[in-house]
Amino acid sequence: MAINDHSIFNNSGGYSLLGVASVVALLVLSGLAVTGGAQKVLVISWVAFVAMGLGAWLGARATETSPYRLVWGYGLASGAMVTSAAMFLVPQAMGLGTAAGTPRIGGIGIAAGIVAGYGTHTIGHRLTHVETSFDTTTAAITAHALSAGLIIGLVYASMPSLGLLLGLAIVSHKGPAGYAAARRLVRENNSATALLLPAAGVGLTAIPSALAPVPASPAANAIVFGFAAGIFLHVAMDFLPNCDAGSEIDEVCSLEEHSHDLLDELRTHGVGSTVLGAAVVVLAWVALSA
Repeated sequence: MAINDHSIFNNSGGYSLLGVASVVALLVLSGLAVTGGAQKVLVISWVAFVAMGLGAWLGARATETSPYRLVWGYGLASGAMVTSAAMFLVPQAMGLGTAAGTPRIGGIGIAAGIVAGYGTHTIGHRLTHVETSFDTTTAAITAHALSAGLIIGLVYASMPSLGLLLGLAIVSHKGPAGYAAARRLVRENNSATALLLPAAGVGLTAIPSALAPVPASPAANAIVFGFAAGIFLHVAMDFLPNCDAGSEIDEVCSLEEHSHDLLDELRTHGVGSTVLGAAVVVLAWVALSA
């Protein structure tokens, strides 16, 4: 397989040195997490790594991209993320805002997170149309992983009583994201090992931020939780299966005959997968709360 020598994420030998280095860094930080008492963040970080790594491995070896797998992967992840953010992060943000004097502080954080998520996504998409030596596929997914890890670490540092369910639901999209990104890299003759960096990215920022001192101000924590909720709501909505013309799923379907009819069928699968992803989180919460 030919490798793009001009990307900082890939190397001519077929492996990404930056990706390998990020795994070594994650191992070092894992030791700090164990000694620092950040076990929940450690588990979330490695689940994110394994999920994206497995998704990338499957995507790199797939002979063809299945639109059904993409729709169900994106739908399950999106439904789980929307529900998790709405059930766990939004109430915390509003509650902390109330403790600070007004729940509107948490609402400000939520709005800021959604706007920030939209802004970074839009700018990142714009950069894909600019001549650059960067592998934009890996750069975009790495930026998201690092920012998500930062927020996860802050959230668990501010509220250590939170269970693992929230963090695991938040990183549930790593599998389908890794699969789709690997398929795109392979089509562009790049090495999928570059995805080791975003796979480790959650832990690279989550562990240090979880070990950092936490402000005691309810207002500051309300902003943090609100911003986290807004970011993850944006990401979740961005992962909603898009079966419209020009979408990634449409590109996959266009390889087959009668793609219009297939898109109509996939829209039903998109709704079903999203509902199921949301239901799994609710049922898991009910079971763990019983």
